[in-house]
Amino acid sequence: MRLWSLHPQYLDAKGLVALWREALLAQAVLAGKTKGYTHHPQLLRFQKSRAPRKYIAAYLKAVHDEAVRRGYRFDAKKIGRSTGIRARSLRVSSGQLEYEWTHLMKKLGKRDPLRRKQLSSTNRLKPHPLFRITAGGVAEWEVL
Repeated sequence: MRLWSLHPQYLDAKGLVALWREALLAQAVLAGKTKGYTHHPQLLRFQKSRAPRKYIAAYLKAVHDEAVRRGYRFDAKKIGRSTGIRARSLRVSSGQLEYEWTHLMKKLGKRDPLRRKQLSSTNRLKPHPLFRITAGGVAEWEVL
């Protein structure tokens, strides 16, 4: 499971579809609708929030928005309620974004070299709209 802290705009088609499916799985886990993945490190930042189900719904909404922008048809009815959750509500460290950027570039190098080349001139990383950037290294849940 990979719940990217990077803005979904950077993902290739395969990556965006995978993120949608994995975030829907995360939503099911946080709602107690599955027995698997309950201790997955990628879920820690949502589990530690004051309203995990609302935060994952807000996360999904931004992924859906990117999909709509690209002309994809992800089913918005699958997203839970995110009432009261604002953009930039959770923190992500600059080190975590850099780590994910390197990880994404490696993936794109193998499955979508043209996309990787298009993104290679990116010099200021944007986080997923749910996150605001803070100083720091790679997140503890990343290395678990």
